[in-house]
Amino acid sequence: MLLRAVVAFWLVLGSVAFAAEPFTRVAIEDKGSIVPGQQVRITVDVFVPDFFTSPPELPLFDLPNAMVSLVDERSQNLIETIDGVQYAGIRRTYAVVPETSGTFTLPPAVITLGYSQDGKPLPGQAVLQPLSFTVADPPDSSAATPAFPARGVTITQSFDRDPSKLKVGDAVVRTMTIFAENTQAMMIPAIPAVAANGLKQYSKSPQLADGVETDDRRTGSTRTETITYVAGTEGTFEIPAISYPWFNVDTQASAMATLPAATMRVAAPASAHTGLAPQLEQEVDTSAHAWLTRKHLLAAAAAAIGLAAAGYVLLRLLPWITERLRTRRNARRNSERSAFADLIASIGSGDPGIIYRHLEIWTRAAGYKSIADWVLQCGDDDAATQIRKLESELFGAGRNRPALDRAALRHAIEAWRKIPKPGDTRHAASLPGLNPIA
Repeated sequence: MLLRAVVAFWLVLGSVAFAAEPFTRVAIEDKGSIVPGQQVRITVDVFVPDFFTSPPELPLFDLPNAMVSLVDERSQNLIETIDGVQYAGIRRTYAVVPETSGTFTLPPAVITLGYSQDGKPLPGQAVLQPLSFTVADPPDSSAATPAFPARGVTITQSFDRDPSKLKVGDAVVRTMTIFAENTQAMMIPAIPAVAANGLKQYSKSPQLADGVETDDRRTGSTRTETITYVAGTEGTFEIPAISYPWFNVDTQASAMATLPAATMRVAAPASAHTGLAPQLEQEVDTSAHAWLTRKHLLAAAAAAIGLAAAGYVLLRLLPWITERLRTRRNARRNSERSAFADLIASIGSGDPGIIYRHLEIWTRAAGYKSIADWVLQCGDDDAATQIRKLESELFGAGRNRPALDRAALRHAIEAWRKIPKPGDTRHAASLPGLNPIA
């Protein structure tokens, strides 16, 4: 009996240790009915035993009849204990927008990551768990154009001046902003175009923004459109009202957001002849004066032609000059030297997350695939130790984690950078002169 108990104990212990591998959990945030065009948020929790040595890289997968994107939000760190094993987790969110009704199933996408096992960094993988959800047509699906599905849609407007106090030739700018929850800005439809009788109108490209917080502490996305109205004659004109249809996913009913019309009153322009025309005391009309006048006109015409030609050449060259300047600026910004300076500054005063981010940028600028790749090829035990402490502080589970020694990390990086590398000309000695004097 005692022998059987010992064997059973070790079998159980072995199974727990074997099960301590990366895994995922997938959940859908929307619990109610889902209609085509509605954004569906799907959270993915990735867990590893001990702590992450490199964050999970969630892929963008193809889903027929749907748009898939990763929500641009800060990752959420998790800690959980399962069967006596403590796991560290990171949560990311997908946004899936189905375009038609039907059943949608997530594919088994592979998530790459790095984690620690017995104090050693290991590459790992986790598979996206299967998840299905059903999309049904809304109750009023007979409409020719489906309404925009979202939550808390509002539309507001403002004018850059009082439309009722204008003169002929003046312009007034109408700015309209649509706010919506549970969607992304790129999914917000345009405001229906409505002509204003008697007015010329000009539209600008819309401005899109995500993660916008309102005064009542709601967070969503916005689409802002501007229209400029110009009156060529005096009179009273109407800037038309706007009706913006949408579908409330909470009430499962159609709704309408509206903007009121505005009155544009345009007065005649002020007379340009408000003073007496100046009278010349005497007229000079000699042939010499006429010749000088023609000479000056020809010189002015030649100068104008020269300036126009120079302006034309400059306009043709401006995109090339701008691109060259941008390329040089980006090259300096993305250079190893710039990344190294930012990294050293972050080690001195930044929090661990900022240090880790600058460390990723610098290792890539130095020609390595990742931080782990640099640690492996560096071969510096001090550098590897401090990187493990930094990753444990960021991604580790539990309270008793080793503290990062910032001075030691900086010293290890600076020492490695001073070592000459193949193809690195920073440390190359100058060649001796030819035919030296004996």
